[in-house]
Amino acid sequence: METGSASGLLLTQIKEPADLRRLDFEALKRLAAEIREVIVTTTARTGGHLAPNLGVVELTLALHFVFDSPRDKIIWDVGHQSYVHKLVTGRYQQFGSLRQLGGISGFPRPEESVHDVFATGHSSTSVSAALGLAVARDLAGQDYRVVAVIGDGALTAGMAFEALNHTGHLQKDLIVVLNDNEMSIAPNVGALAKYLNRLRTDPMYRRGKEEIERLLNKIPAIGPKVARVVERLKDSLKYLVVPGMFFEELGFKYLGPVDGHNIPLLVEVFRQARQTPGPILVHVFTKKGKGYPPAERNPDLFHGVGPFRADTGELEVTGGGPTYTEVFGRTVVELARRDPRVVAITAAMPAGTGLMDFAREFPERFFDVGIAEQHAVTLAAGMARGGLKPVVAIYSTFLQRAYDQIIHDVCLQNLPVVFAVDRAGIVGDDGATHQGLFDLAFLRTVPNMVVMAPRDAAELANMLFTALELGQPAAVRYPRRRAPGAVPSEWSPVPVGRAEVLREGKDAVLVALGTMVPVACAAAELLAAQGVEVTVINARFAKPLDQGYLLEWAARTGLVVTLEEHVLAGGFGSAVAELLADRGLSAVRVVRMGLPDTFVEHGSQDLLLARYGLTPEAVAQEVLGSLGRRRKTLRA
Repeated sequence: METGSASGLLLTQIKEPADLRRLDFEALKRLAAEIREVIVTTTARTGGHLAPNLGVVELTLALHFVFDSPRDKIIWDVGHQSYVHKLVTGRYQQFGSLRQLGGISGFPRPEESVHDVFATGHSSTSVSAALGLAVARDLAGQDYRVVAVIGDGALTAGMAFEALNHTGHLQKDLIVVLNDNEMSIAPNVGALAKYLNRLRTDPMYRRGKEEIERLLNKIPAIGPKVARVVERLKDSLKYLVVPGMFFEELGFKYLGPVDGHNIPLLVEVFRQARQTPGPILVHVFTKKGKGYPPAERNPDLFHGVGPFRADTGELEVTGGGPTYTEVFGRTVVELARRDPRVVAITAAMPAGTGLMDFAREFPERFFDVGIAEQHAVTLAAGMARGGLKPVVAIYSTFLQRAYDQIIHDVCLQNLPVVFAVDRAGIVGDDGATHQGLFDLAFLRTVPNMVVMAPRDAAELANMLFTALELGQPAAVRYPRRRAPGAVPSEWSPVPVGRAEVLREGKDAVLVALGTMVPVACAAAELLAAQGVEVTVINARFAKPLDQGYLLEWAARTGLVVTLEEHVLAGGFGSAVAELLADRGLSAVRVVRMGLPDTFVEHGSQDLLLARYGLTPEAVAQEVLGSLGRRRKTLRA
């Protein structure tokens, strides 16, 4: 094997995974160090999922050393640990564009590379997808291997267990790598574990076991009984000394636990797994943030991180007031202080959803259910039925996973569950899997649901207060960005279904929801400079709509422009257009501005908003064009 040149990066020599097999283990160790440095320096500039990727460097190298991608299929659960995979599958030169508009994604994307077998971004899907590939392989008479890499956190989701259960039932050739980065390696790694793994995967052992059972069963009268006793004894001993019996009961052969940073050992175990028929589970222990001390000390902070100083790990601090998430966190704590019935639920995102202070102050009223959004929603329904006031804080993109529970377990029973829908709208650099662009469409169609969106910090606080007092299902959607305005010291209820007229004008009416209200106000200023006077309405509610204001101003102006940070299909603009059509105002022109019928790529929020025409200048131009005025160059 080659060890690489003494000068220059080994990584520059890796154009495809096959190049790894020309390196010896010492060279692979050097390569791992180079990869960590590249990941740290790149994410320091672009932001990204740092700690998960640092933890799977050796694991990824060993997988690609043993398995022949793209012929063999490797699926990364969630996908936020795929940076190493990208670096060794021909994307080193593009890696500097990570998560930038027009650059490579932070998640696997089949459009990007043949080595990205399956698009991922939400958790706990890998085993299901891998089993589907294994079934397709067998029906086509092919013989490639399929590997799913799933984290211990992703195993908290029911979908992962459903897939494990089905895989064990079908007994397809499939390898599941359990990347466990939360538990200590020391108690479970040793000579006995290694010996038992080799023993249970050695073909001679399997043939010997089958021969003994065959001979015992030939003994007249007592043979089968002796065989059953031996089997029971064998199983009892295995429960005492063999880890992973849970997976064995599901129909998997269990290999591990394995040190996930020991490349020679990983290669040996993966080779065993490759040669062993049926479902295999390889249990690997890794350290999140491995090799970068700031991430090792604080893996949660560096799980998904913005730009930082690579030499110190110090995060870049941007100016401005609190984020919407921070306003939510402070408000829900204060609400809970005043009402002991308020409880908070999150699905493995206590920091991301702003609930850390709540968890510290009210530990008995805080519930982190893990990656289990469906359970979170129905748990909240049960709490509401029991007289509590549950607040379920979930990112918009992840709330999609619990749609049936929202309908069946909450809204059908009209239970007072409050949904704090964080990361609504364009999220940015994480891309298509994480944009919160569908929640209005799937929430506003459900009976009994009230849907709100604040334009600033004060409205968010007041809407949360209002939602907890409604006595019915309510959702408050807010973005990932700083909240303009100040947080009120006292709350005021927001009248349900009442909009707010911020500006009056005769030429058109801009009806904006949430984050688009400041955009509408800025567009109105631009238009006023051109002699066009528009009304600006802060809708506040996507459901129920303020029919009085909307019908009045539509009739007065004859032109309604709706603004939303959401897909146009089924969104807020659709609701307004439906209202006007139902009321016979077909002569009123409706222009809907939002996101088109597409999955929005990764890139900064500002760049994406500009690309899709959700800026004051673009809105003003649209109004001028709709009024038949000559379009002019506008400057905010």
